[in-house]
Amino acid sequence: MIKTESLTKTFRLYNSPADILKELLFGKKYHTEFHALKNVSFEVPDGQALGIIGQNGAGKSTLLKILNGVILPDSGTHICDGKTTGLLELGTGFNPEMTGLQNIYMNGLLLGMSREEIDQKKAQMIAFTELGDFITKPLKTYSSGMVMRLAFSVAIHAEPKCFLVDEALSVGDAYFQQKCSRKIKKFRDEGGSIIFVSHDLNAVKILCNQAVLLDHGEVVDQGDPEQVINLYNYMLAKKTEKMDTPVCQAGTSAEGYGNFQAKIVSLRMLNDLGDDVDYFVSGKPTVIEIDLISDIELEDITVGILIRDRFGQDVFGTNTFQLKVPIKLQSGSDCTVRYRIDEFNLGAGKYTLTVAAHSQAVHIDDCYHWIDNVKSFEVLSATDFLSIGLVRLKPEVELICRGAGNSEEVILR
Repeated sequence: MIKTESLTKTFRLYNSPADILKELLFGKKYHTEFHALKNVSFEVPDGQALGIIGQNGAGKSTLLKILNGVILPDSGTHICDGKTTGLLELGTGFNPEMTGLQNIYMNGLLLGMSREEIDQKKAQMIAFTELGDFITKPLKTYSSGMVMRLAFSVAIHAEPKCFLVDEALSVGDAYFQQKCSRKIKKFRDEGGSIIFVSHDLNAVKILCNQAVLLDHGEVVDQGDPEQVINLYNYMLAKKTEKMDTPVCQAGTSAEGYGNFQAKIVSLRMLNDLGDDVDYFVSGKPTVIEIDLISDIELEDITVGILIRDRFGQDVFGTNTFQLKVPIKLQSGSDCTVRYRIDEFNLGAGKYTLTVAAHSQAVHIDDCYHWIDNVKSFEVLSATDFLSIGLVRLKPEVELICRGAGNSEEVILR
């Protein structure tokens, strides 16, 4: 279990080292204060994972350093039930002049493992990294991804009760990221507590039971990952060049959020028969229609769609800006944006649709209207082609049969 109560941390920022000395000698304040954390409280039970999200400078890394014992809080308490290990800044606790094997011993000892324990697990750690002969080479010859492999392997094989991950997995290749994700899930399922800091919102949805949104050192929201991530998207929409202020309350409603200079008034999903329904057959034609109105003249409108699976993972999204379809609206006018999909090649399952109207490529510029999960729908398997997974790919199978005389017969299926 991991539990925090009113954690607070403030840093003193000086313009130069000389200001520190002048402050000591003259008793005058030569620093500014940066409040990295303000009364942060949450709890992660055994067997659960907590995702921490937020913009750069929100206090995520400071929080993990406190939980890992690297720095001390100014006030508040935290409890980590059992051994705590983690991945903070990449390469923390490693010596670049030493070999990978030597760093396994050094970092393992720093994490509280005995030399005998490291001897017993050394082969497992090396095998998990898949570094091959590089394990005997100096760490300074490693790529960032190779350092991450080594760091993750040592940390997870130290058999912690609490595991902290700070964005380190983002530097690895896709294969090893998936391998680490499986290991993290297994650790969680076996009763470990995890705090996972990442800008990969899909990873947070998949790995975490709950999430916390930090902004300017404060907890803005916590709870279901999809709900918290939706609020984070709202905060990004509120952040413009002219307004960079903390958002400490949700500005969302049943009608979504935005400045409503343009507004989405209705939406329809039509099947291959043209009916507005909630069930669709995989591979059949589908049309998504979005009606839009505006009370003022707008020269730059982008209308986008985003489909998520039942876990909240983004499956497919696009918008009219990416498709090079410019939209202009006169004051008091309206329009319908129709996305026509000839083959709705989603796998069987339940999905949600999110729609948005904004300017330029993303909603961070000017968010006119954003509605999360405006519609739930289900995709049914087609009778002509059965498959599993999120997408419906229809490959052709080529079978090459060789006879006794080495002749070949090609059969297409």
